Amino acid sequence: MTDTVAEQPTTPDLTRADARAVFVSHWYVGDPDRARTVLDEVTDVWRRAPWPEELLTFSCYLSVEGDTVMTYTQASGATAYRRFVGALPVAAARREPVEYRLHRSVLTELAAEPPGALVTAMFDVDGPERQRFIVDSIARRLEEAPADEHAGMIGSHFHTSVDGTRVTNFAEWTTDEAHVAFLEGGTRHGNLRVTQATPGVRPIGFRRYHLHRSLG
Repeated sequence: MTDTVAEQPTTPDLTRADARAVFVSHWYVGDPDRARTVLDEVTDVWRRAPWPEELLTFSCYLSVEGDTVMTYTQASGATAYRRFVGALPVAAARREPVEYRLHRSVLTELAAEPPGALVTAMFDVDGPERQRFIVDSIARRLEEAPADEHAGMIGSHFHTSVDGTRVTNFAEWTTDEAHVAFLEGGTRHGNLRVTQATPGVRPIGFRRYHLHRSLG
């Protein structure tokens, strides 16, 4: 167990090799001030609890609209995480997450830059084969696209849910404005055509977040 956990000044490393399990929760709060209060309450509960060694990082994000919060947790295994969360005293800190594995990352020449925004693009999919297919299709398109079509993208980190039903791309960007510019470009529209034309894959949409607090 770790008795004290430090605040991290930066976002977690989404590519770390020892993060063999990732847990993600989203929930709608509605009011930006209330959302920040909820995130602080949840983070403080996690910070005070003795962490098992398998628990690596816990990060809270607030959507740019201020109405939705997200938690992103990295662990070296799922069992200790679930036991730890089940013992937390505040219900909001125990929200049932989706369990993911990192499947593939695409890094750009900006990989060393600090992220200014995190964008989640989510897909419902019909099973593991569809997960692998759509991740590899989008990743390949990003790798082959001209750099100016995704200027400001630091990296895209494709996660697949362990139940085979979901894919989420956690894309790190230097600024909100860089992502907004990407939305108008050919690479993004090409990716949309691929996902919309692929049987067993249904785009859910995207949301842009800023880091609120991180522990590790």
